[in-house]
Amino acid sequence: MGVASIPVGPESPIQREYRPRTDFFKGICWLASLLTVLLLVCILLEVFSKAWPAIHRFGFGFITGVQWSPNREVFGVLPVLIGTGISSLLALLFALPLGLAIALFLSEDFLPAPIRQVIRFVIELLAAIPSVVYGLWGIFVVVPLVQQYGGILADKLGFLPIFQGPAYGNSLLTASIVLALMVLPTITAISRSTLVTVPYALREGSYALGATRWETILGVILPTAAPGIVASSILAFGRAMGETMAVAMLIGNSQRLSWSFLAPSNTLSALLANQFAEADGIQVNALMYAAALLVLMTLCVNIAGEAILRHTQKTTAGLR
Repeated sequence: MGVASIPVGPESPIQREYRPRTDFFKGICWLASLLTVLLLVCILLEVFSKAWPAIHRFGFGFITGVQWSPNREVFGVLPVLIGTGISSLLALLFALPLGLAIALFLSEDFLPAPIRQVIRFVIELLAAIPSVVYGLWGIFVVVPLVQQYGGILADKLGFLPIFQGPAYGNSLLTASIVLALMVLPTITAISRSTLVTVPYALREGSYALGATRWETILGVILPTAAPGIVASSILAFGRAMGETMAVAMLIGNSQRLSWSFLAPSNTLSALLANQFAEADGIQVNALMYAAALLVLMTLCVNIAGEAILRHTQKTTAGLR
């Protein structure tokens, strides 16, 4: 037997009236998407074309080198690559627990609604503060604290490479603390939005089975909202990797390779901001090589984050 076709009636006058508007809107969306892709391609072509002389001359040694001496035309970015990765990871480790805790308290009715609105507004307001203001705040507030308590860490835990002294004020730890504050609104806002969208029926079902409030939060709500929380972490990590001004003001801008959190360090974005204005000749190409590496690092983070996000979504849905 053949499958009976479903009769489709003629378009209504309303559908005929709004079809041109819908087609126009679709065309605008396609054009905007195409222009965005073309713009990204143009940026990548410009960066890699300017970086090609340095890529051809220094090759992979540029990545493994530890010296940066423009006068001798010796360029290596291994300490800067390590500083970029560690500072971003530290910032995420500091900000993720705090941001997730704030998101829970703003979504699970722990506080009265007016207080939640005020806290939400203050957290979102942090995203509007300019980077240079964070840098100035870090100089006058965070630097003295790191100098004071970093010395204690160096005395008590100096046998560990990550806490070897002396404790400098402008250091990797200082920049990471300020970066954590800068990415906190991203984690809090996206995590809260995800937690709010968890169906209330799941909460009721958990309570009906005898679970306590925290058992419901830890066993039902957080696993259901895990994809959104992972997405917020990816965005925060990318934001920390690309931050420039505050990091350049606080990290110490040192090219020495050190594993201590209390020592000065550097990042790719801070290196570009500090040296590009005075660069000349092959140094410009070397800086563009560093910019290309930053683009590739960001791309790798996004690809890895997308893979983790899809795995989390499948696990949450009960698929393997």
